[in-house]
Amino acid sequence: MKKILWIVMLLMPLAVGAQTVKDLQQEQQKLQAQIKETDRMLSQTKNDKKSTQTKLNLLNQDIKNRKRIISSINTEINVLDNDIRELTDKRQALQTELEQHKADYARLIRETHYSDMKASPLLFLLSAKSFQQLYRRIRYMITFQEYRKQAVRRIEGVQTDIDIQNNLLAERRADRSTALQVQQNEKDKLARNERKQQQMLKDLKKQEKNLTAQLKKQQQKADEINRKIDNMIRQQTQSKSSLTKEQQLIAGGFERNKGLLPWPVEKGFISGYFGTHQHPVYEHVTINNKGIYLQTVAGAAARAVYEGEVSGVLVLGNTYAVIVQHGNYRSVYSNLKDISVKQGDKVQPKQTLGHIFTDGDNDNKTELFFQIYQDRTLLDPQPWLAK
Repeated sequence: MKKILWIVMLLMPLAVGAQTVKDLQQEQQKLQAQIKETDRMLSQTKNDKKSTQTKLNLLNQDIKNRKRIISSINTEINVLDNDIRELTDKRQALQTELEQHKADYARLIRETHYSDMKASPLLFLLSAKSFQQLYRRIRYMITFQEYRKQAVRRIEGVQTDIDIQNNLLAERRADRSTALQVQQNEKDKLARNERKQQQMLKDLKKQEKNLTAQLKKQQQKADEINRKIDNMIRQQTQSKSSLTKEQQLIAGGFERNKGLLPWPVEKGFISGYFGTHQHPVYEHVTINNKGIYLQTVAGAAARAVYEGEVSGVLVLGNTYAVIVQHGNYRSVYSNLKDISVKQGDKVQPKQTLGHIFTDGDNDNKTELFFQIYQDRTLLDPQPWLAK
């Protein structure tokens, strides 16, 4: 039992390290999955060499994720280096202990009657000069043999511990070698994508006059959509001065789940952040977003982020917007090509509300516009969503 406890204590710090490495590797797998989704979105853009803002956004997301992978791998390598140092120190300590046990065993053999007992145990006993001496020699032989067996077991046990350390060292070194290789591959891909990024930026800056005109039209369209949504929400909040008990409970649950709400798209990334921002390409152009944009794959569905009731459906040209009420909170899902709910419907978290429009005139971009209101106040949706 003591032996088992010793081995457990010996390996405990390394088990914690191994779990850390496992967590880092799982994080890297998730990032790789996100990169695959970004690559899938990129493959759905128009098949030409023309640089567009959509392609640049996707490339920027790819670069961001690859940098995170490289950083995660660097942390993994540091953890593995620490494990290797600890394992090497423990192996050295065990080797020193083993040499001490062997020296003690050799001294035991030299300083006892072991040679006489081994040569002729019977003669060793019969040469006793009295019955008392015979009895003492019998007890001595029994005690000595047991002590010798314990000494041998100690030596064998330490040798087993050294073998365990050697195996763990080999595993950590193999993991480190693999991590270094993966990291170098990611650095090579990152370097290629950063060169593409710089070329795209140059190409887009050459098109500045035409593209800024398009951006102005897009901003005007977004402002018109925001006005319609804002007007509908104002009408709804004016018509109902107080909440029912059920609505109060839903509102309370919505508040408690801030930072935990599921994303309104199953897969994708934030391609436009809330508030006023400088354009990523044109320094003198600013963007004012009344919500966040979530870019995803063609055919993706918009999902409710929390339970509630559909309080409104808007037709916005060739697209739709769905408003879901959560007590005194409302979530808004715009740029839908179709809808699967109607006003008055009760919805549950992650329930499909409709499918997101894919814009063939804008490099086949599939992008959901998502907003959150508290009463009539527009909120930044990002802090409400799960990390």
